[in-house]
Amino acid sequence: MARTIKLFGDGSLLEYDQGNFDEWCIFLTRTGHTRFAPKDWQYFTRLQELATAYGKGKVYADFEQIFNTTSRTLDSQLLDRISSMSIDYTQHTLRADMVFTLLYAGMLAEENKAYAPLGKRIKHLGVYQVVIEGMWPREAATFSVGRPWQELAHLCEERGF
Repeated sequence: MARTIKLFGDGSLLEYDQGNFDEWCIFLTRTGHTRFAPKDWQYFTRLQELATAYGKGKVYADFEQIFNTTSRTLDSQLLDRISSMSIDYTQHTLRADMVFTLLYAGMLAEENKAYAPLGKRIKHLGVYQVVIEGMWPREAATFSVGRPWQELAHLCEERGF
């Protein structure tokens, strides 16, 4: 059964629903388009575009605020804060709201998955690789595939999270 995460100002809807593996699959329905599950590389690409336009320091600092507040429970106040912080991305307010909300929803899902020993840190690693290290979004999105979680945990620790 679908669970609403956020309804955006343009009428787009973000929600959790049953996916191939669990009920934490994130779906986006854009106004006038078919519902789909955004891939990490897609929103990492949008995040990279925001970092190019507004500065990687700003984008990363905003992400860290969200990361530090993310728990295992959907927080409507944090969703509102994401919308408020997105106003700073003047020409890209809706894009920023969607990207940061997708990242938040993904971190929340990772915190709730049964076999995700890194939890939300796996998304943090991808964001850090794209925004700070300049890795291509598609590379960052698949970087962790097949790597032991202990190795990934070490990489997170080296980067301070």
